[in-house]
Amino acid sequence: MIAPISIPSPDYDWRTLEIPVPWGTLPIQTYALCILAGIILAVIITSRRLTKRGAEPGVVLDIALWAVPLGIIGARFYHVFTHPDDYFAGQEWWTVFAIWEGGNAIYGALIGGAIGVLIGCRFTGLRFLTFADALAPGLLVAQAVGRLGNWFNHELYGAPTDLPWGLEIEYDNAAWPQGLVEGTLFHPTFLYELVWNLLGAAFIVLLERRVNLRWGKAFAVYLIWYGLGRSFFESIRVDPSEMFLGIRVNVWASLAAVVLGIVILIVQRRRHTGIEPSPYVPGREWKGPDAEVDSDEIESDSDSLDDGVEVQNESPGETAATSPSRSTS
Repeated sequence: MIAPISIPSPDYDWRTLEIPVPWGTLPIQTYALCILAGIILAVIITSRRLTKRGAEPGVVLDIALWAVPLGIIGARFYHVFTHPDDYFAGQEWWTVFAIWEGGNAIYGALIGGAIGVLIGCRFTGLRFLTFADALAPGLLVAQAVGRLGNWFNHELYGAPTDLPWGLEIEYDNAAWPQGLVEGTLFHPTFLYELVWNLLGAAFIVLLERRVNLRWGKAFAVYLIWYGLGRSFFESIRVDPSEMFLGIRVNVWASLAAVVLGIVILIVQRRRHTGIEPSPYVPGREWKGPDAEVDSDEIESDSDSLDDGVEVQNESPGETAATSPSRSTS
């Protein structure tokens, strides 16, 4: 039964926008536009954060050229291999690459995107974890905007609910759960995750004002925040998914993200107690007119995921901050 403030699904005509071109019309998927808008916002936010930390303005684009394509490839192939029955049960082989039909996974995007960032950081000289920290809130904003695409596609909704803000789904939807009567409302998981991600972005930015979240710690908070939320949202969805030990694969991936975030926080908190001396690895610094270190405190430890080179402060009047474990070696 439709509730007074239930959330309607957009008309199906909104799923594809027909753009007039000289040879006819060009179909553009609204889902793709949502993903693109999220990527643009993430690039803008990350660029501003990197520039404030002393990086060359616009350097984020050099990394995005690697991260975005590899992230999209990773998102698609993670989805395909976690939904084998949709692609390897007699279907045409080319459907594996039919990304315009939907099917992308954020954890695959994170894996592919991380590889792209590593490559981009090697070319630009940026520290990998510095970039990851700058990206963390922007990534959550991008994921929030991307979830609107699921709303336009009438997909990935949650279990039936009597809550007044339940999502309206048409009865002839291919993913309609059998046995439910027409008019049943569903948890709007796209909205839950959208709000959760925006709150997470704000939380990271506010937390950075109180504690040192450099050296990968901001990205660790991202992993914990997103993993906790996604593990819950994933568990109430009704769309088919691969199971492992009776639990959805993406729930396991979410829990793994939480564990990884906790490990990064613990390790980096012990190894790096000071402020990053530069967003660049030693010897690759950008010598721009406005490039400067955020603080007068200097720490000479290099990022463990970068070149692995430890540089000693050669100025006789300065002392480099080191972690306790290295100062005793």
